[in-house]
Amino acid sequence: MLSTFSNWMDIVNGIVWGPAMIVLLIGTGLFLTIRLRFIQLRGFRHAIDCISGKYDDPNEQGDISHFQALCAALSATIGTGNITGVALAIAVGGPGAIFWMWITALVGMATKFSSCSLAVRYRVIHADGSASGGPMYYLQQGLNLRWLGVIFALFAGLASLGEGHHPAKGGEERGPPGGGFLRNVRQGL
Repeated sequence: MLSTFSNWMDIVNGIVWGPAMIVLLIGTGLFLTIRLRFIQLRGFRHAIDCISGKYDDPNEQGDISHFQALCAALSATIGTGNITGVALAIAVGGPGAIFWMWITALVGMATKFSSCSLAVRYRVIHADGSASGGPMYYLQQGLNLRWLGVIFALFAGLASLGEGHHPAKGGEERGPPGGGFLRNVRQGL
């Protein structure tokens, strides 16, 4: 049963993360880069000013500062999979992999800018002053696709079950307690 599941996952991975996805990701990044007139270069100085506290106002609505928002966005974007993925790409792909990672990162900045801008635009400020936002909200409110926002939230929740806590070599455990339920189940099988 496990080998059937593994074979099925290999087929799904080949479809989802195949050449079409690469073209879609880089193509979207290029489109947004051109459409937003190279925002990742034009807005660089402003971004530094924002995170350095130049525009901080303690009377503003919201729960966190600009710098805290940046840290939260980066923590959601960069993880151990990203770090190990880079090492693996360099080992397998050689120096050419670094070039394509730079290109992807450059156009990916416009995609991330768009995603964060939409999250701020369509966020919900609650009665107690706290804020909620993200892809679920702009899919529902901006595109009027509530079903897609629900699916995104569901898959994000499921993906979080596979991260974190897993037994390391020698029986020691690493990662946050309680995380990585699916990984532990998979390793137990």
